[in-house]
Amino acid sequence: MVRDGRVLLLRNERQEWELPGGRLEIGETPEECVAREVFEETRWRVHTGPVLDTWIYEIAGKHVFIVTYGCHPIGDTRPVLSHEHKEIGMFSESETPSLNMPDGYKRSIAAWYGSAQR
Repeated sequence: MVRDGRVLLLRNERQEWELPGGRLEIGETPEECVAREVFEETRWRVHTGPVLDTWIYEIAGKHVFIVTYGCHPIGDTRPVLSHEHKEIGMFSESETPSLNMPDGYKRSIAAWYGSAQR
């Protein structure tokens, strides 16, 4: 999610920055899941846009299939930190490559900044 030229990221318990997201619930589409998770983690309402990237990430010995979407924020509310993360940050395109963050997220963010669909 890019708003005003800055991408919203969350710092997790592993001290990595990440995009909001989570697991599907029964009967939910991936797009609905993304919108729900973004709202739960930031209180931002979004329209889920295109798939940006897919990749496998190892977390605590488990392999997790990650699908990232470009999202369009609805309105101009400030993000709110949930209990699931330690910090919220808004970063410019030039700041994201140096962040402690999985390369898959960096690719996704670069793709969304470069996309004509924003």
